[in-house]
Amino acid sequence: MTEKPKFIVDFMCGRLARWLRILGYDAEFFNETSRSKILMESLKTQRIILTRDTQLSKKKAYKIILITSDKIRQQVKQVIKDLNLKLNPKEFFSICSICNKKVNKVIDKSEIKDLVPIYIYENINEFYRCPGCNRIYWQGSHYDFFLKEIEKIFSK
Repeated sequence: MTEKPKFIVDFMCGRLARWLRILGYDAEFFNETSRSKILMESLKTQRIILTRDTQLSKKKAYKIILITSDKIRQQVKQVIKDLNLKLNPKEFFSICSICNKKVNKVIDKSEIKDLVPIYIYENINEFYRCPGCNRIYWQGSHYDFFLKEIEKIFSK
């Protein structure tokens, strides 16, 4: 079994980092404009660089994918296709979309009572918390919206 790829997403593709995280992939957002720093980080951490920078794409790194579209749906589709990734819906929303840490299931729902809207607390039973930023996640309308977006991406 091969290990899941990890990514460094440069400042030109910020939304792509968030989408990859939602899909369950480790995607570090690299807000540094220095090409040498992103290249060194890629080699050091064995992360695939995702960039729209044509100059950067010609450099030596662990691996670089030049993202050809400025449209997020096409970007997601390209990464999935270029790396032949197999999407696993069980891994969707398992990584914090904000800080890229693996979220943990909240065992005692009362721990987060004051951290979510009362309607959500009363109607949802399963919550997840990010150990990095403490953001609380639950399966709501955003989950359904995301699944529809993924379906649109791959139905064309």
